Amino acid sequence: MLVLGADCGGSTTRVIAATLDGRVVGAGRAGPGNPTGGDPERAAAELGRAVSLALDGLEPAMVRGGVVGMAGYSRLTDPAVRAAYDAEWAAAGLSCPLWTYGDAPVAFAAGTPHPSGRVLIAGTGAVAAEIRSRAELRAADGLGWLIGDEGSGYWIGREAIRHAARALSAGTGLDPLSERVCDRLGSTVREGFLTAVYTASRAEIAALAPDVFDLAHSSNPAAAVVSDAARRLLITLGELGEVPGPLVLAGGLLTADTPLRAAVLDLLAEPAVTAADTARAAAWLALVELTAPDPVAAADLHRRMVTDEA
Repeated sequence: MLVLGADCGGSTTRVIAATLDGRVVGAGRAGPGNPTGGDPERAAAELGRAVSLALDGLEPAMVRGGVVGMAGYSRLTDPAVRAAYDAEWAAAGLSCPLWTYGDAPVAFAAGTPHPSGRVLIAGTGAVAAEIRSRAELRAADGLGWLIGDEGSGYWIGREAIRHAARALSAGTGLDPLSERVCDRLGSTVREGFLTAVYTASRAEIAALAPDVFDLAHSSNPAAAVVSDAARRLLITLGELGEVPGPLVLAGGLLTADTPLRAAVLDLLAEPAVTAADTARAAAWLALVELTAPDPVAAADLHRRMVTDEA
């Protein structure tokens, strides 16, 4: 018997197939499977492709359930969107339940087997969430690039652009951060710079965050951006108030060895655990949904499936 776990991201979809004792026996990767980022039918097809790859050489009839984690999973309440995903599930030869989770509960489960606590996520976007009984109870920020996501990769990239724009307008010369931003955008002329900014995608702006990190140890402006980002993430986390249970750090900017992660850890007044692989966590959640193990057994499965593979 098998379960599936899927992490449907805005750029990549990853699927894990595992046995009921927590042994991973298949994996698949495909393009963006999140319906909020574009055509829902195309996103569903990417999930279907990743599922097929994960089940290569395995019998689909053996799958007893699956968890799909994605940001904006409420889109699946739209009958047409849900129908597209159900169709791909069926096309893969699956007739078992498909449970959908938001990205916050899956990210939390990637760090701990506990059912309740908090998760702070910083990637392209940023959000903090209280998790209660493996479901998102409430969130802070996560408001998107236009009005929120403070401290995220997009926010960091935008702050670097603002710094470079002011330097260009002042005409007093470019510091290393401004030079790096101008190089990435392909112009040191104000009008060309602004054209590049306003034709850049959100992903391209967020992609400036690694440049900021690269300069943070030697450039005061870059270090200031990182410090401000960490402070804003801690403010977002603080909006949840005191919540019993562990704190999990998740998202690429907080799970990798980045200056932002270091700055957040310096500001935290409590211990935190780091999220591991979210597709494995989704598969673990599917096992919990299907078998309802006692807490000790659930923790043992989590250690073997998720934590030990970090």
